[in-house]
Amino acid sequence: MTDGPVSPDLDDIRRGLIWRWIPDWCVPFIILARLERPIGWWLLVLPGWQAIILGGLGAGASLKTVLWLMALFWLGAVVMRGAGCVVNDSWDRDIDGDVERTRNRPLASGAVSLRAAMVFLFLLGVIGLLVLINLPMAAIITGFASLPLIVIYPLAKRVIGFPQVVLSLTFSWGALLGWAAHGQWPGIPAGILYLATAFWVFAYDTIYAIQDMEDDRQVGIRSSALTLGRGLRPVVAGCQIMMVVLLILLGMMMALPAIWYGGVALVAFHLIWQMSRVDIEAPHRAGAIFRSNRDTGLILTVTALIIFVLSA
Repeated sequence: MTDGPVSPDLDDIRRGLIWRWIPDWCVPFIILARLERPIGWWLLVLPGWQAIILGGLGAGASLKTVLWLMALFWLGAVVMRGAGCVVNDSWDRDIDGDVERTRNRPLASGAVSLRAAMVFLFLLGVIGLLVLINLPMAAIITGFASLPLIVIYPLAKRVIGFPQVVLSLTFSWGALLGWAAHGQWPGIPAGILYLATAFWVFAYDTIYAIQDMEDDRQVGIRSSALTLGRGLRPVVAGCQIMMVVLLILLGMMMALPAIWYGGVALVAFHLIWQMSRVDIEAPHRAGAIFRSNRDTGLILTVTALIIFVLSA
């Protein structure tokens, strides 16, 4: 921990020219919801998009329906990711100030009061609910079922050595919700995509946690990076292998064309590149490796969309 300015490589608040046109009172709330950091909603929405597209194949959905659902999921991901950040920062407000990367967050720094944060959380929840009620009943029930996981993740960081397991189950929920968005209960293919995504999320969030290992150790926060230590690389690589194996299994179960396996191969090569860069002794690399997972998800999403268009 340091008392000086936070290193630009570690500070998790993004600053740019856009701030010049945003009213000053809005800025802390934008930062609180991480709206200036799109990587979070990218990683949340991509599994949902994949499920919408693949589920649409079996449901006989039109391209117009798929694109409409993808737009709804984008808005829902932005809002609910923001709500999740408010919940997380409310739990962590007393310790974020002791972690270099998070000490400038609005609740930790006092820029936003807890009461104001709760009002903001309520507003985000209302918007999220408005998105959800535009979906079929199966999706509404599936969406509400994820709420306990969203709430308990910040607590898990204080109780278990692998809180990323809880996060992976939470952040992968879009894989189930996307299938349910077609009015059908998630079946075995949705479950396989959910498990593949969960292994992926555990891997990339463990890499992300490398940034905070020293600070987390001092303030008593647990993470899979701390628990694994020098055993991190083989475990993360194992999770990535499981993701690829499950994606291949999904392709076989759904009788997807060869292009699917080409996309999975590209994903595998990208994950190999990631692992070539992972080093617990180089925490400054972890953020960039983590953010590169947007590309991993986009490869799979674009592959699925091409298959959908060609099958129409």
